Amino acid sequence: MSATGELRLGQHGRYIATVTIDNPARRNAMSRAMLADLAALWDRLDRDVDCRCVVVTGAGDKAFTSGADVSGDLSASEEMARVINRGLLKTTTFSKPIVAAVNGDCVAGGLELLLATDIRAAAAHARFGLPEVKWSIYPFGGATVKLIRQVGHVHAMDLLLTGRLVDAAEAAGIGLVNRVLPAAELLPWALATAETIAANSPLAVQAVKYQISATIAEHAQSREALDRELGDRVRAHPHFQEGVAAFLAKRKPDYS
Repeated sequence: MSATGELRLGQHGRYIATVTIDNPARRNAMSRAMLADLAALWDRLDRDVDCRCVVVTGAGDKAFTSGADVSGDLSASEEMARVINRGLLKTTTFSKPIVAAVNGDCVAGGLELLLATDIRAAAAHARFGLPEVKWSIYPFGGATVKLIRQVGHVHAMDLLLTGRLVDAAEAAGIGLVNRVLPAAELLPWALATAETIAANSPLAVQAVKYQISATIAEHAQSREALDRELGDRVRAHPHFQEGVAAFLAKRKPDYS
């Protein structure tokens, strides 16, 4: 593993790809380079005729991923936005089903990546949340356009506006994950689920997945201009600098 983390691509049998977000020293946070690698990986797997299903998880038992590495580059040029959008499958299609094995905390951009997956289970100790507003960060990785369609208005607004973390049981209760499992059973469940999917007709499975993926991407794309405008507005305000500084210093921000 590199000092800044990496993505590990593996294989389970002939038809199942495994993707592991490997940066445990930073709770599997993803640098911009890792997000670019993830974007390229989705393109590669989309073209791979032998890939029928993808399992995504995090390294270790502390975190699935804590999202973007806030200690790194936080710029949002048009080109970088495209890379992040593809890395998080926000506005583009993907034809292969994705099973998520949430091995630990899944927050911020990590939860936005989760929203791009199709079937999800979490270890009992996992926590979920979108704490960006606490740090004056706009969640532009897809949460504002996807979450409300997946868990409903009141649950989405609770997570987005309070920034609180919820446990795995509550996440299952609002439909954010399918089920909660003991940690030791999580990856075997994910691989078994992927095997069940891979045993079905790949043509039919990928047609179903593509239609749903295209519907989600079309909606997200229709909101992209406003999403970028709002994100730029938040980043241009002094509260953004204060929020990021407070996050890095592990102190409470002052928005007075």
